[in-house]
Amino acid sequence: MPRLLLAIPVACVLYLFGLTRTGLISTDEPRYASIARQMAHSGDWITPHLWGSPWFEKPPLLYWLEAAAFRLGVNGDLAPRLPIALLSLAFLVFFYWILRREFGDPAAAYATLILATSAAWLGFSQISVTDLPLAAAFSAAMLLSLGWLDHGDRRYLPLAAALLAVAVLAKGLVPLVLTLPLAWMGRRRLLDWLRPAVIAAFVVVALPWYIACYLRNGWPFLHEIIWQQQIGRFFTAERAHTQPFWFFLPVIIGALFPWIPALIPLTQRELYTDTRRRFLLAWVLLGFVFFSAARNKLPGYALPLIPPVAILAGIALADSKRHRWIVIGTAALLVLLGPISAILPTALAAGISRSTLPSFHWAWLLPALACIPVWLLERAGSRGASITLVALAIAAGAIGIKLRTFPEIDRFASARPLWNAVAPIRDRVCIATLHRSLRYGLNYYSVTPLPDCHQQPREIEIQQDPGEPPHLVSAVAVPASAHRYTQE
Repeated sequence: MPRLLLAIPVACVLYLFGLTRTGLISTDEPRYASIARQMAHSGDWITPHLWGSPWFEKPPLLYWLEAAAFRLGVNGDLAPRLPIALLSLAFLVFFYWILRREFGDPAAAYATLILATSAAWLGFSQISVTDLPLAAAFSAAMLLSLGWLDHGDRRYLPLAAALLAVAVLAKGLVPLVLTLPLAWMGRRRLLDWLRPAVIAAFVVVALPWYIACYLRNGWPFLHEIIWQQQIGRFFTAERAHTQPFWFFLPVIIGALFPWIPALIPLTQRELYTDTRRRFLLAWVLLGFVFFSAARNKLPGYALPLIPPVAILAGIALADSKRHRWIVIGTAALLVLLGPISAILPTALAAGISRSTLPSFHWAWLLPALACIPVWLLERAGSRGASITLVALAIAAGAIGIKLRTFPEIDRFASARPLWNAVAPIRDRVCIATLHRSLRYGLNYYSVTPLPDCHQQPREIEIQQDPGEPPHLVSAVAVPASAHRYTQE
């Protein structure tokens, strides 16, 4: 209990601090935030609009969460991200509670610490995209079904069905496919899911928005959200996210950083001694095969597979004292935080293939000092204290990245600094060439998108060469703020 009480404020600092130290990044964050902002301002919570046009790529859950923050008066940098961070924290509390009920306190504590400090879960909790809401809602539904799967406990099935419906509102049909291991392993009791209360819970949550949006927008809505975004993404390469079949193997390994050594015990047959553990394994394997078979692949697709991996790793660490090398190895991997933080800004701005590793710094080795007390604690048989120490070291490293690296990410990968320079002269500026992600970000911060130069020429142009930062080009004098931006 004392360690749990310590974990709560540390988790709040880790997840809530620094959410606005970078502006919105990538192509998705500013688009989704723009849709939510317009939804909040217009009061139309049914049809998503992106810069005035209907936008049916995703269901509305993320937009609703962000729009609620906008309606509450949260500022434009924080409103898109705060709901996701809070949702993640709420899920972690639930995660610990349900695992403690199913697998006992040590396994629950270890699994929660692993998930909360894993690179993927922490990273996707800091950005406003659909992957975290899907993973949280779907995982909660599956975990509430463990009692039913193990001994036929039906009490939580209506709530599980409602949460599965929330997952459908997060990202469409994908969570329904991922339930196949649960349906197969519980096939002898499958009629329990057809009870009126269970069906009603799913239908009441999932269907009203789909019906209302169809009645308002007709066939184009269904064609886009079902055919193009669900079936098309799986079978065709139209979305330009094609990757090899093995793509998600390194993604899942990297997603667990720095708890990568904890994956090794998952290959041991003696870990899978009951139905619930075998279901967790099937959850991971089916998801891996399904996402790997899809033509389009993005790293965030694998996020719903990380909670069961963390659970199995936590169970393995709780079951045996033989795995002290796992905790020590995780502590040793913290030496990679330095190089990772060094390449992160350029990786996010231009892609990891364009990133180069900077010169070695001895300070990168300082996190390795954590190995000494971790080894001593493991030798003394204090597994809980050693894992807690590693988690605190990871949290300290992540907060350090937010302090040191996020301002660089803001400068290289966000359109916010560009907009701060352009805002005083926006009526004189057009866009000649600009990377798509920065263009979407600039559209978000400007609210009304700046025109293309070939359609509406202006005296100052925003230009960007591949792999280089944007700059302003003008035939007349540029104000000092804009000039400073061009020199960065």
